Amino acid sequence: MTLAIASAVAYADTLSGRVVAISDGDTITVLDTSDKQHKIRLSGIDAPEKGQPFGDRSKQHLSDLLYDKAVAVAWKKYDRYGRIVGKVMVAPPNSCRPARSDCPKTLDVGLAQITVGLAWHYQKYAKEQTYEDRERYAFAELESKAKHVGLWQDEEPVAPWDWRHFKHQ
Repeated sequence: MTLAIASAVAYADTLSGRVVAISDGDTITVLDTSDKQHKIRLSGIDAPEKGQPFGDRSKQHLSDLLYDKAVAVAWKKYDRYGRIVGKVMVAPPNSCRPARSDCPKTLDVGLAQITVGLAWHYQKYAKEQTYEDRERYAFAELESKAKHVGLWQDEEPVAPWDWRHFKHQ
């Protein structure tokens, strides 16, 4: 029992709202019920940057999943840019017609981005995830690589953290 408690990552808060903007394949803007906007960085993933191969496709896929949809964001920290870092959940497409804010939010958007090969599992921050999410994300990345979907179609895809490093040299 101690192991389960030690490996679990508790989220400090949950933010509910509607997605009003998609910045890229791992960053969105959520408008809460008080009409306050929050920048959200999806936890556990890193998506291709703007100008990087698959950057536009990653952003478009995230937009297809989230734009103008109600979401729940479980989070516990801000990043160095002041964005909330959280796990974003949404109702699966076509699961609730018409789309309503009270639809069950069972689709993990970060996991969905990895599954279709439009994001990496961000290993640098994996310890901030629950054990279960860490395992799911890692498996999804292995599976998308094996299937050569999305960015894994490239012979040598460049991870966004490497892309940013080389771009700033």
